[in-house]
Amino acid sequence: MSTTRAQLDSGHLPHGVIALAAVSGAGVVAAFAAWASALWIESRSEQLVTSRLLDAGITWAAAEADGLQLHLIGTAPNEAARFRAVNLAGTVIDASRVRDMLDVTPVKAIEAPKFSVEMLRNDDGIQLIGLLPTSDSAEALLTEARALRSDGAISDMLETAAYPAPEGWDAAFAFGMEAVKRLPRSKVSVAAGRVSVTAIATSAEEQRRLTNELNNARPEGLQVSIDISAPRPVLTPFTLRFVLDEQGARFDACAADTDRARARIIAAGMAAGVPGRPSCIVGLGVPTPSWADAVATAITAVTSLGAATITFSDADVSLVAADSVSQSDFDRIVGELDSALPEVFSLTATLERATDAALGPAEFTATLSADGRVELRGRVTDELLRNATTSYAKARFGVGKVYSATRLDNDLPDGWPVRVLAGLEALGELAEGRLLVRADTVEVEGVTGSQIARSRISQVLSDKLGQGQTFKVSVRYDEELDPLAALPTPQECAADVTAVLAARKITFPPGSAEIDGQTVGIMDALAEVLEDCPTVQMEIAGYTDSQGSDSGNLALSQARADAVLLALQGRGVTIDALKATGYGEANPIADNATEAGREANRRIEFVLLDQPGAPSASTAGNPASAQVSAIPGVNDEDSPSVAPTEKTRRPLARPARDG
Repeated sequence: MSTTRAQLDSGHLPHGVIALAAVSGAGVVAAFAAWASALWIESRSEQLVTSRLLDAGITWAAAEADGLQLHLIGTAPNEAARFRAVNLAGTVIDASRVRDMLDVTPVKAIEAPKFSVEMLRNDDGIQLIGLLPTSDSAEALLTEARALRSDGAISDMLETAAYPAPEGWDAAFAFGMEAVKRLPRSKVSVAAGRVSVTAIATSAEEQRRLTNELNNARPEGLQVSIDISAPRPVLTPFTLRFVLDEQGARFDACAADTDRARARIIAAGMAAGVPGRPSCIVGLGVPTPSWADAVATAITAVTSLGAATITFSDADVSLVAADSVSQSDFDRIVGELDSALPEVFSLTATLERATDAALGPAEFTATLSADGRVELRGRVTDELLRNATTSYAKARFGVGKVYSATRLDNDLPDGWPVRVLAGLEALGELAEGRLLVRADTVEVEGVTGSQIARSRISQVLSDKLGQGQTFKVSVRYDEELDPLAALPTPQECAADVTAVLAARKITFPPGSAEIDGQTVGIMDALAEVLEDCPTVQMEIAGYTDSQGSDSGNLALSQARADAVLLALQGRGVTIDALKATGYGEANPIADNATEAGREANRRIEFVLLDQPGAPSASTAGNPASAQVSAIPGVNDEDSPSVAPTEKTRRPLARPARDG
């Protein structure tokens, strides 16, 4: 059928054309409706499946629709998780529409456990706790424990796992067992490549010796933390002896009850002319909290006399002035001292005269040679004293090393046996020396390898001879005889660091935490010093000036302190005992209003930690400040004194002495 022009002109179409157009329009509408419906189904399926997966806690899978199919994509942690995700999707839409496109994480090898062991040893027994890589290592540890505790007081809480030992484990394990053998009261924690040792020593000398031995036994590359503490000794009697004579000022014995008291006593001694850094023991047994006040006052009195010796034995004070002191000066200064001393102390003062130096006929001598042989000569009161001196000498110096050539004298002065035996006890503190006992004095001279021998001798003679008795101690310390001389004390380490930093300052470019290349030499010098101080606990403190924000300055100072720590580590320094801390603009040492002040405040300081009586090392560059810091204990918090609080005029009466 065709359509004529006349029909078109008239605006009338045949019924067939109209029907065809209607059918075509309906098809287009149906196709659009089908396309829109498919998009809605895809979107709805994605939403429903995604929501269901998230509700189940599955965040590693995603749903993507492709027509009527739904693809699951992602990486499942294991096969069970993958299967669970596919099943959940099949509960939301027809399972036939779900397409599994998930990957599965490859199965990893099972990691070995972290091995560690803790060994605790004390008087009650040994406890072993931890996980070891093999049964052989556990058996080796138990064998060592049984050798240390024959009584079987061993608590075995060890477990093993059949895995190879990690890198660094064998060296750490061997060092840990060695540490336990050396330390009767200790806790040793061992992990791969690292050992931590905490122990208690019976004395300061044992503390230094054990620390030195463990440092020498430490394998190369093993990180070791050693913390050995020593309790304060009980000093009986509590003794201090200060001498000022033609040889200069010195402490023959020095004791204090607190770190602050020690600092004050040493400061008084240095002001009186004591050279170097005198040692002073902090111990228990002080008779009164006013000990340091009394000692400082007495040292001032001795300095005023010009030549004298003063001895504190508990609360008994004995002053002996040389014959060069005038009677008027002696009376005046002793009177002032007696008034100034706290009430608990009792003073006995003596002025020597030339006639007092006359030697009586009675004399006893003992000579200790370098090979340990002892010769006893001179007079003794009776056969009982002869046998007592010979027996004591053999017990003290060894059987077969004593030669006795004494003779009896019934006319010896009272107290002779006490003087002889006290002198022999004092001689036993020496490596080589001589004892002279006379009616008016006891003299001990010689050489020792112990830094506390002179103090110990003064303590023994002061206690045994009693108040007001004259004795003389002339002892020389020989470092070659000291087995601990090679190990510097924490105070010596801090002093050496102070000397390095006083010569040159660690600097940084403005706003930078990188150490200035011009100051690299000072880091080498610090590394050389700290190489001999691996267990000395020190803080590297960083400071800035006040320019900039507080938070920025704090971060910059921390970064600079860390940079110094890393620079030392890069030079082979063991940094286990070092820590870096930034303090920002805190603790200024100069005025931040000037450029010179700000430069001084931009600094790095080394501060000794947890060491009573230790100086701090800083780059403040103030000589006066450095001098004060060199006095042990001046920067420490005061430690408590256990002195009696009630005052008494005299100490408790001593037992009567024979002879």
